Amino acid sequence: MTMATQLNGARVAFVATDGVEQVELDQPWAAVTDAGGQPELISLADGKIQAFNHLDHGDTRQVDRVLDDVDADDYVALVLPGGVANGDFVRVDHRAVSFVKDFFTAGKPVGVICHGGWVLIEAGVASGRTVTSWPSLQTDFRNAGAEWVDQELVVDENLVTSRKPDDLPAFTKAVVEKIAAAV
Repeated sequence: MTMATQLNGARVAFVATDGVEQVELDQPWAAVTDAGGQPELISLADGKIQAFNHLDHGDTRQVDRVLDDVDADDYVALVLPGGVANGDFVRVDHRAVSFVKDFFTAGKPVGVICHGGWVLIEAGVASGRTVTSWPSLQTDFRNAGAEWVDQELVVDENLVTSRKPDDLPAFTKAVVEKIAAAV
């Protein structure tokens, strides 16, 4: 099986909105595409979202589908990129929280980096898990019943977590491997 075909057209949901950390959206997206998957940008509203390079405006990205029109059954896996504003906006949207819960209920692969971890906490799926994230989320995770560790990559069953953009090579590799195992 070659890298270009190992995902065999698997649909992968990327949930993000304004404030997403651009590199944390773009690099996993490219890895899924390069491995033969079909990523889709799912957001809170139709149109475009504004990505950021830390605190500076980055590029905009076209939304493929809105949360009202998606079902976890339509996707093999889920990726939650970071960005402080993105993580905060997504975690307070009940549709996004429900969508995330559905992936966990179904036992599907979920990749989460940086501040995307807030959505796991809000969805009530962090308890009993070992995770990592941007360090400022460690108390939130511990209060939610998770074991937070400061590591480049943590794989806990079908959940893959990483801390920051520097961790993207390990994160994208692990996410693609988890998705390939589920195809």
